[in-house]
Amino acid sequence: MREDTQALGTTSMSSNSTADNLCAPDDHLCITREYMQAVIIVPTLLLFGTLVTLLYLFLRRFCPEKKSSGVTAPGSYSSARRHTQRHSHRSHLQGIDAPPGINPLEHEELPMSVQVQQNVRPALPQTSTERRHNAFSQVTALPLSFSIKPNDTVNLYRARMANKDVVLRVLKESTSGSEEQNFLDFASFVSGLGRHPYLPELLGVVSVQAPMMMVMEELQHRELLGFLWRSRQNNAGPESPWDMTEKRIHVMAGQVASALEYLHSKGCIHGNVGARSVLIGGDLTAKLWGLGSAYRRRPQPSSLGEFQDMEMKKWQAPEVLARGVFSPSSDVWSFGILLYEMVTLGDPPFAQIPTTELLQHLQRGKHLKRPATCSSSLFSLITSCCHWNLKHRLSIPEVINKLQAGEKSANGRTVLRAPAPIDIERYLREAGYGEAYNYAVL
Repeated sequence: MREDTQALGTTSMSSNSTADNLCAPDDHLCITREYMQAVIIVPTLLLFGTLVTLLYLFLRRFCPEKKSSGVTAPGSYSSARRHTQRHSHRSHLQGIDAPPGINPLEHEELPMSVQVQQNVRPALPQTSTERRHNAFSQVTALPLSFSIKPNDTVNLYRARMANKDVVLRVLKESTSGSEEQNFLDFASFVSGLGRHPYLPELLGVVSVQAPMMMVMEELQHRELLGFLWRSRQNNAGPESPWDMTEKRIHVMAGQVASALEYLHSKGCIHGNVGARSVLIGGDLTAKLWGLGSAYRRRPQPSSLGEFQDMEMKKWQAPEVLARGVFSPSSDVWSFGILLYEMVTLGDPPFAQIPTTELLQHLQRGKHLKRPATCSSSLFSLITSCCHWNLKHRLSIPEVINKLQAGEKSANGRTVLRAPAPIDIERYLREAGYGEAYNYAVL
């Protein structure tokens, strides 16, 4: 065995000295070449790899990658607000979040500069962004009518954007955090309804830069109630845009009914249908608005701080007056009252009945009286909508069918007139503004 061990040692030593045997003892270049891979190349590669790894870790730690300003996921309003409050890296983004598709809240963020005539509304300062656009011009305060309740959290402005007339619902800077969240929740609610030809279009929302605002299309003739009151005046010419005829009532009412049908398909009860909640465009298209009531009654209610729409009791169905039960049928009742407003050119319903006595009046089987200017077919439609028993009322699809059928034979030549201009104070009193609402339970 001793001999075997000596043999193995001899073999190992001969193997290690192979390079020395190949090169002369004084040939240093040859020896360097033989040991280059083991002594120089491999350590160099290991050192280079280590330096690359350290450089990558350094860049990841101190140079975070920039985030894209592309499509934002749903719920981006609240997240944008939180990012603004925390002064995150997105704080430089400003302007309108313009909708590329149906849902304006699922948007691309387009930074815009708000250009405002300083001599008109200095409360909306000009802001600078990386991309400068004249987003809003000709900004002026929107005059309030009596049917638009002054709001402690929102200012209304008329403006121009991309050669289009728009209305800006601007959140006041003095509002609280809950009011800001409520404002964004309402914008999200309106956006979630989607587009419909007879709902005012939400064009965008400014949510990443104060002041926050909703950008809505402007309807030239504003609310239907004021339009009806202006129609009472004897305008020159038979083709005056203010003239109301029975045929025009069928057309406008059909548009409002179409919007109601769409809302109901979305599981949304309007709850505040009336001439004050309908807006009229320059081409006399009627669009249903006044969605604050529907927003408050949505399945996940939140703070009610911002919206306090006037849900007028004389427009509400008996079951709403008695028990606060809203349904598509209660919207049909209010739609019947809207038809009454249209045919009377803005008279209040149940004018001689105090609001506190209205439910008892209806319990006794009383109903709206037929206006002198109302045809029998149109009045039949009104009474079919305002039936005491909600099961006997027409459905919205049935209302639409009757309006479309009645439009073909409706009088489009005889202009409706009222005996006198509206008396605002008398109207407020007869319509029940500001009265106490105490009702007996059925």
